[in-house]
Amino acid sequence: MIEAIIFDFGNIFVNIDPDKTFDALKKLGLKEWNTDLDALNDLYEKGKIEENDYLKGIQKFVPNASLPEIKKAWNSLVLDFPEERLDFLQILTDKYKLFLLSNADKTHIERFEYLHGESFARDFYSCFEKVYFSFEFGFRKPDISAFQFIMNMHHLNPKKTLFVDDTLQNIEGAEKLGLLTWHLNPATQDVTHLPQLFKSLHA
Repeated sequence: MIEAIIFDFGNIFVNIDPDKTFDALKKLGLKEWNTDLDALNDLYEKGKIEENDYLKGIQKFVPNASLPEIKKAWNSLVLDFPEERLDFLQILTDKYKLFLLSNADKTHIERFEYLHGESFARDFYSCFEKVYFSFEFGFRKPDISAFQFIMNMHHLNPKKTLFVDDTLQNIEGAEKLGLLTWHLNPATQDVTHLPQLFKSLHA
């Protein structure tokens, strides 16, 4: 019997397309995403550097672009949030303990809240017992510390906790702690299909 569900955010609820960001940065002059940018992104998603420092870090690889241009390009991945997903989530709140666990940075979350409105964002966040954005609590998936922190903080039983994510590495991280998982494929599946999974899990 499932008692708790931990959800990812991007492509589970809000649609995202990282290719749009990469394409936008290439138009600004970025030749390729590299290991230095990976390391910089890791720091930013863990909340260890400020937005301005992050944008300046990217600017080193696109020196002819302004910081506002880089920020706009960085935010281009944030897309729509189908309302039926929020409706579905609100139904789940009466049946399960719900948590949000996302590798997210401050810039993208502020863009989501601006794009969809504070009221919508508030309604969404209120569905969860706790929202965990990596830039706020310092852990990123697939590091098992991210999952362990939530499990310990809320006294969750891994055998009764489902983790939903669209990235295989994150799924594998959760499985190391014994969580039930659903590797959702955004191209063919939607979070609103969850009841079908419940049937197979006898939830």
